[in-house]
Formats: sequence, structure tokens, C-alpha cells
Amino acid sequence: MKILELTEQNFEQYVMHSEKPVIVDFYAPWCAPCKSMAPVLEELSSEHPDCPIGKVNVDEYPNLAREFQVMSVPTFFLIKNGKPEKRVTGAVKKSELEKWCIQAES
Repeated sequence: MKILELTEQNFEQYVMHSEKPVIVDFYAPWCAPCKSMAPVLEELSSEHPDCPIGKVNVDEYPNLAREFQVMSVPTFFLIKNGKPEKRVTGAVKKSELEKWCIQAES
């Protein structure tokens, strides 16, 4: 599954109303750790095609970042049934996000 660029216009549809848990990456284009995580998310997306992954640019959509109390980037959420179930801030190991993907696929 392709990584979705999430916006204030499509966030509700793709994340809050998703039948599956969704991994959401709050990032900024100028953020070095965010850039280092981009290939990890691409790998997860190809290795786990049934795992929905989306990205929110906090510079373009600060209201979404505020709503989820994102204070630093990258911040990753696993959102299930419209509610944040897990949250981690900073660059994380692929294996950590892979666990979330496996949960989202089941």
C-alpha cells in the first residue's frame, strides 16, 4: 500500500474512519530524523502492503499536530478505531513499527 500524504481534508476519512489501525507519522521536511525514517516507512509499506501508513507534515497542518499534542518530530501513532492506541517520539527501530504493522494487518 502506498504511503498516504494526510491533510486536514482527508485525515478523518483515511485515519479516523479506517476499519484497520493506521500508522501515522507526524514529520517536518527540515527534520533530519524524519528524513532518516522515510526509507524505513517505505520498506514497511512494501513489506506489509495491508498496513495503512500515513504522513502529516506538521508545518502544513499544525492544527492536526496540535490536536494530537505533537511537540517534536517525528512522532508516530498507531490509531485504532479513531483513537491513538500507541505513540512514540523520535527515530525508532524498524522492528518497533513492524510490530504495529503486524497488529494492523491482523
